[in-house]
Formats: sequence, C-alpha cells, structure tokens
Amino acid sequence: MRILINLLRDESGATAIEYGLIAALISVAAITAFSTVGTKLSAMMLNTANNLK
Repeated sequence: MRILINLLRDESGATAIEYGLIAALISVAAITAFSTVGTKLSAMMLNTANNLK
C-alpha cells in the first residue's frame, strides 16, 4: 500500500510531459507561421515577376 501511495505522490514525470506539450505547441505555432509567411512571400515574388515582364 505504501508503494502505491508513493507512486501517486510522485510528480517527476509531470514536468517532462508539460515540457513536451509546450514544445509541441511551439512547433505547431512555428509551422503555421512559416507556412503563412511562405505563402505570402511566394505571392509577392510572383507579383514582382509578373510586373517585370
């Protein structure tokens, strides 16, 4: 019974999970931002190329 109580009180794995969730959230935000910037940059380059013709 004492081992079960010690396992329930142990929070050392919780920190690793929290850091993992934070890293995943940052990754999703970065991918979304880079995708948006890439699309807008591509459109701007295409517009510039068409204006040079």
